[in-house]
Amino acid sequence: MTMEIKAVLFDVDGTLIDSEKIYNRCWRAAAKEFGCPLTAEHALALRSLDRRLAAQRFLEWFGDPALYPAVRRRRTELMAKETEKEPPRAKPGVEVLMERLEKRGIAAAAVTASPEKRARESLDAVGIGRFVPIILSTERVERGKPFPDVYLFACAALGLRPGECLAVEDSPNGLKSAHDAGCRTVMIPDLTPYGEDVGEIADLHFESLEDLARSGIF
Repeated sequence: MTMEIKAVLFDVDGTLIDSEKIYNRCWRAAAKEFGCPLTAEHALALRSLDRRLAAQRFLEWFGDPALYPAVRRRRTELMAKETEKEPPRAKPGVEVLMERLEKRGIAAAAVTASPEKRARESLDAVGIGRFVPIILSTERVERGKPFPDVYLFACAALGLRPGECLAVEDSPNGLKSAHDAGCRTVMIPDLTPYGEDVGEIADLHFESLEDLARSGIF
């Protein structure tokens, strides 16, 4: 089956770069310093999440409005130290997929919850920045993921309709953002396995980017 796709929009952390496990670990370590019992499941729920929603989650979980910004700042500091000691790697299959997209004349762009400067540095650091010339971040829009704003912005910036774009995500928050914008969606599981909870918002799912490249949909 060939899909009439003109652009593939990639989440970065957990999709193109194997960094979510470090984020998860640093969220929990930062929270622990503040006496906050943040679990691995809590940290998973924060992936790609709009900051205001994340602050609301913290308030619901722990009842302290000052906790989220403090923990988040400390998590950022710990991430910098962790990635210096243990640099993330590109996810398997990135080059195979990107080369196929290039051959088909399909554009590739990153749509991320990270600041664009940080995303660019991360992509360059793992050697795949050349494949992703365009980075579009939630810092450009009013609301982050799971709201559709960033994907609507990305499609408009590329001059394409959402239905002409395929979004590749690893998290439910990212999938919902792309789905609600009207993009076609693919889930490549990272820390969260594919399951019924994402079945309605993931049009397709594959176990790796290489599987997606070899699927025949492009």
